[in-house]
Amino acid sequence: MTLAETTVFEALESNVRGYCRAWPTVFDTARGSWLTDENGKDYLDFFAGAGALNYGHNNPVLKQALIDYLIGDGITHGLDMSTTAKRRLLEAIRDLLLVPRGLDYKVQFPGPTGANAVEAALKLARKVTGRTTVLNFTNGFHGMTLGALSVTGNAAKRAGAGVPLVHATPMPYDGFLPGDDDFGWMRRALDDNSSGLDKPAAVIVETVQGEGGINVARVEWLRALAELCSARGILLIVDDVQMGCGRTGPFFSFETAGITPDIVVLSKSIGGYGLPMALVLMRSELDQWAPGEHNGTFRGNNAAFVTGETALRHYWSDNRLELATLAKGERIHAHLTALTEAFDGISTRGRGLVQGLVFEDASQAGKVCNIAFELGLLVETSGSTDEVVKLLPPLTVTEEEIGHGLGILTRAVEIVRDAH
Repeated sequence: MTLAETTVFEALESNVRGYCRAWPTVFDTARGSWLTDENGKDYLDFFAGAGALNYGHNNPVLKQALIDYLIGDGITHGLDMSTTAKRRLLEAIRDLLLVPRGLDYKVQFPGPTGANAVEAALKLARKVTGRTTVLNFTNGFHGMTLGALSVTGNAAKRAGAGVPLVHATPMPYDGFLPGDDDFGWMRRALDDNSSGLDKPAAVIVETVQGEGGINVARVEWLRALAELCSARGILLIVDDVQMGCGRTGPFFSFETAGITPDIVVLSKSIGGYGLPMALVLMRSELDQWAPGEHNGTFRGNNAAFVTGETALRHYWSDNRLELATLAKGERIHAHLTALTEAFDGISTRGRGLVQGLVFEDASQAGKVCNIAFELGLLVETSGSTDEVVKLLPPLTVTEEEIGHGLGILTRAVEIVRDAH
């Protein structure tokens, strides 16, 4: 097969590619909540770079800051050297995120991906406690590297590791089991020396499981988990890679529950512009790293420091974005609820601007996404059987765009249900 007989993507790119199969076009430009392919067709983006574009594509405020920095020959690659861009970002984190919330966290810059930040958090928890086991939750997703996969629930993703995934024990997430005694078994197993469960170094949790199917933990459940960990000297790690940076309303998704994790993992939209960056926030006394003990060549992406700092100052100096996100989320949730009332076999769940439409017949979710693409809307599936249509628009999406997107989604659902 020659390049002339197929596209360069099919000829040269690995079979591992995924999103391009669901959205078979070649995208060319993007702005705000829209992408345009090379044929000039526009697509409304309710995917937002899997949560990396909370402020939209080519956000003009962030873009101008980046352009000015590059024109001024600002440092692009800085490892963990001190730079003016890093100083401004740290000052913004301190002044806008930590001090107002009374959070005494140190900031670590690991490699610039969520998975690397998870790896760093797991390593740190084990180093500090001297223990090896980490408790994770059913349907959780934390990344595709070995440590992150060990605390991920999805069987297909775990199978890709090719080796046994050890030193992690799954526990039922909120709502996974019937009944009201959420942590009865966990408490018994942790407190019984004959249970066979070693005392863990940490528990890692998502307050809303995105990849797992938009499973929303109740605030009571999160509080009980935090209390359980604190009482037993177990570190609580919140993975806020996708649900942080305002996705659920407040900047940190755990704020709603009023808890303070020992370690917080951030990536995706912390860079503001879609540029790679990740952070590990840890209680000061947990910062027991030796210099260089966890490093990475690209942990100093100064371009992302610039856009990340600009996003914090522009959007998080007050609560306007948080309130707008909650209001937009309520509008989407109300629309999805109306769909569930109009069609059997559909339910909905979500928080803020992560909302899901759940199909009893999982095959219908994928069909809805395919038709939505044909009609000009990008949405993906999630869940253990891809049974959920996942809505993840930019936080900056307009009311008009929300109406347009929901109209397309409704039409896609109608087409799929009429075909049955």
